[in-house]
Amino acid sequence: MALKYTNKINKIRTFALSLVFIGILIMYLGLIFKSTPVVMTILMMVGFLAIIASTLVYFWIGMLSTKTIQVVCPSCEKPTKVLGRVDACMHCNQPLTMDKELEGKEFNEDYNKKSTQS
Repeated sequence: MALKYTNKINKIRTFALSLVFIGILIMYLGLIFKSTPVVMTILMMVGFLAIIASTLVYFWIGMLSTKTIQVVCPSCEKPTKVLGRVDACMHCNQPLTMDKELEGKEFNEDYNKKSTQS
């Protein structure tokens, strides 16, 4: 079974979207505790903070996305953004690299870590 690689920008966007839903779920759980205002208030605040955190993550990935290199995927021929030394196509998940030293090598996300760079 081969590993499934996904684009880093899409992973972060998915995390931010999950924060929104988790925040709403926590706030909804707060409604269950209407009889105890302290617990309800705490759950509402935690849910609100999760939604604010998702907003910050969306803002951060938006700013990071403007600094990425845009390339055309050799498989699907659609424009995609490459973040780091190795990444995957946003559309077809084809492994991509901008580093000439890594061409032809097995795709590994560890190439983006500082310890594996030469």
